[in-house]
Amino acid sequence: MSPHVKAISREEHLRFVAARPSVSHLQTPAWGDVKPDWRAESLGWFDEGGTLVGAGLALLRPLPVLRRCLAYLPEGPVVDWDAADLAGLLEPMLAHLRSRGAFSVKMGPPVVARRWSADAVKAAIADPSAHRLGDVEPTVREAGADGIAERLRRMGWRRAEAGAEDGFAAGQPRHVCQVPLAGRSLEDLRSGLNQQWRRNVKKAEKAGVKVVLGDQEDLATFYELYVETAGRDRFRPRPLDYFRRMWTALTAEDPDRVRLYLAHHDGEVLAAATMLTVGDHVWYSYGASTARRREVQPSSALQWRMMCDAHEAGAAVYDFRGITDTLDEDDHLLGLLRFKVGAGGQAVEYLGEWDYPLNKVLHKALGLYMSRR
Repeated sequence: MSPHVKAISREEHLRFVAARPSVSHLQTPAWGDVKPDWRAESLGWFDEGGTLVGAGLALLRPLPVLRRCLAYLPEGPVVDWDAADLAGLLEPMLAHLRSRGAFSVKMGPPVVARRWSADAVKAAIADPSAHRLGDVEPTVREAGADGIAERLRRMGWRRAEAGAEDGFAAGQPRHVCQVPLAGRSLEDLRSGLNQQWRRNVKKAEKAGVKVVLGDQEDLATFYELYVETAGRDRFRPRPLDYFRRMWTALTAEDPDRVRLYLAHHDGEVLAAATMLTVGDHVWYSYGASTARRREVQPSSALQWRMMCDAHEAGAAVYDFRGITDTLDEDDHLLGLLRFKVGAGGQAVEYLGEWDYPLNKVLHKALGLYMSRR
């Protein structure tokens, strides 16, 4: 018998998350408070005995004028993706969201498809015939991922086009960089850094860069660096209120959920970053730095301290989040890929995000609208 899906309380949802070794921070109840333009609802999957066997945070974004909405489950839901009857898990979710007025559903299965080691990525970048990660053989192909993708297609789901979160164009990275921590000593982590990373960490230590933990009052300092970084790296910055809201919401749910790190040198903060933790998974969330005194390597010092703290806390993985899958030397994001993989990280490809049109006319109209923005 297929599980049934219904709304659950934040407390039920949080207990479910706390009982798992790893759940995306985007699938915690508090994340809904970070997104005031979306209406958040915690969903629960119950088996015939009434036991909660799955959960998800659904974000509902109303359409202007029409009383319909887009439903989005970022990096979720948290269900048994290896279940033989996957349709039996997803169809009740679609029915529930339809009853909430959803005309289209987007989700991001937390299922890894392929992994490339740091050495494999380095070799791929040096290979002139390789233009994307997908052009080179992965180090690991995760069993079952292709089968899950095929079952989703047969159910009517379609892989979404990659995009940035902007209004209705919600999206999370399909490719990320992760540093494995489980079963490794701190010396193992240090030896996993490439030569440039080790040199930069030593430079920072010799120059006297100090990395400290900040608090909510330090968000303004972080934000000044963040706006400078946005201008330098050509992306649109989020408002300061977003980070204040994120801090308030996540720390209210768990005081250890979010941390702010600041790299000081000669009385000035040169770099800052936020770190998120859920279970044994740690994410580098937002980073910022100034162009001043880059020779003392504050960003490398910052990341190394965050990796060390994650290791000390018993985390299984340190997640650098999104990377480009392009290997084109002309792409300005390639430098970021080199930086993250240089820390001993592996490139990880998830199944990506998938769309299901509950109302095909409205779903198509939204797609046309977004393509013309």
